[in-house]
Amino acid sequence: MNAMDPRPLYARATEQIAALVETVRPEQLAGPTPCTEYDVRTLLSHMVGGTLRIAVTGEGGDGLAVHPFAEGVGDDGWPAAYDDVRTRVLKAWADDARLDAPVRVPWGEAPGRNALAGYVMEAVTHTWDLSEALGRPLELDPELAGFALAIAHRVLPERERENDTELPFGSVVTTPEGADTYGQLAAHLGRRPLSRA
Repeated sequence: MNAMDPRPLYARATEQIAALVETVRPEQLAGPTPCTEYDVRTLLSHMVGGTLRIAVTGEGGDGLAVHPFAEGVGDDGWPAAYDDVRTRVLKAWADDARLDAPVRVPWGEAPGRNALAGYVMEAVTHTWDLSEALGRPLELDPELAGFALAIAHRVLPERERENDTELPFGSVVTTPEGADTYGQLAAHLGRRPLSRA
């Protein structure tokens, strides 16, 4: 991971999120997501707020000082809000020097490239969360899920999570039979598909 440039994958992940956010209908905003503490509206708020965090980090600011939820976005404003922050991230991380600069992120201090790779994992995971909540309206990019899963295995091994209540990820759950790479990622991070009875 040290020599890898995660920016192209991050850009692709944000393009995929932007396309997915465009599909959200107003009546879906109060619906459940695999993040059991979030409905769709709250998940969108977190996706926008979390993306703003990594934008501020890339700009050399304190991303941890940014509240990881967006405030004041109207129900029809999520596509524009997400597009604005993702564009800001891409601009903030355009300078190659940012990749080796140390930055503070929720999981500690890391070189910029490692921090951004961690945010690829988060973005792709929340993409699955949102896709599940919306009934899987779009085909998702399997390469992004493969990268995110490799990062998740590296930085969130199962044995180190068992007693850590600070982590925002649950214990590994059994991967559903026939799960694609997104399903494997979700299971590794303690998520289950929504029941569609």
